[in-house]
Amino acid sequence: MSAHGDERILLTGKDGQVGWELQRSLSTLAPVVAVGRAELDLGDPNLIREIVRSVRPAVIVNAAAYTAVDRAEEEPELATAINSRAPKVLAEEARSLGALLVHYSTDYVFDGTKGTAYTEDDPTCPDNVYGRSKRQGEEAVEAAGGDHLIFRTSWVYGLRGQNFLRTMVRFFNDGRNLRVIDDQIGTPTWSRLLAEVTGQVLAGRFFGAADRAASVAAMRGLYHLGSTGETSWHGFAQAIVDRVVRNSGDPELAAQGNSRVTAIPSSEFPQAAKRPQRGVLSKELFQEMFSCCLPGWEEQLDLCLEGDGVDGG
Repeated sequence: MSAHGDERILLTGKDGQVGWELQRSLSTLAPVVAVGRAELDLGDPNLIREIVRSVRPAVIVNAAAYTAVDRAEEEPELATAINSRAPKVLAEEARSLGALLVHYSTDYVFDGTKGTAYTEDDPTCPDNVYGRSKRQGEEAVEAAGGDHLIFRTSWVYGLRGQNFLRTMVRFFNDGRNLRVIDDQIGTPTWSRLLAEVTGQVLAGRFFGAADRAASVAAMRGLYHLGSTGETSWHGFAQAIVDRVVRNSGDPELAAQGNSRVTAIPSSEFPQAAKRPQRGVLSKELFQEMFSCCLPGWEEQLDLCLEGDGVDGG
């Protein structure tokens, strides 16, 4: 339990992949006030301020985002409102309260042309509306001048909501052949990993800190967080199918296996928004700051599928 029992955590985006997991990981630290679209329209700055001021949280965890990457090209104003202006308001309110803001961002702030993993110091150069809106959100949080943690991550999947994992499992189980891009490289990250690590950071460096002010001052900033390693979307799809087949124990599925997963170039799968060709993020700074060893993406995929099955949410 928290040593500060009267303090609360305000969580936005409670119904999303990461938000749903965060409700579980944060509830052991302090009372959580979780809001979703029904309670909070992130396009309404006045409502954001009203909710923050009524809750008066010690920590705000912003897991809400506009993540429809292709649709953002047609809805730039909405993407900007949710991904840029809403974080700005949350950051300003957090600073007024002396609260810590935890905010999530994306590898899409980079254009993906770097040959090695991106570090936090690399210049950003987003190639689509979504990436630009998320970068503007990062800048707004930093500019507000309050205590903050920005966690950039990539290729988030889970057992809830719309994501690559659930799509591949559904298509494969429906008997469809999978044609998947093999020339975009990144790191799949389980939503539960983000939630659990966020909880661990807050438990040790905020709620459990002997000198909270010094602890927060030392850690505030931007970090890359997620699994380690890298693969292509095709490699990720193959890994998913491997595990679905293995977990099913079905010899017919085993005989088909990855013969139903075909690699294709991006040119054969046109999308409205340009994607980073290589969006791998270096996690070294996070691991050094928080004295931890982040797991590999394949290990996390095993845990996700073997631990809970594939029908969640």
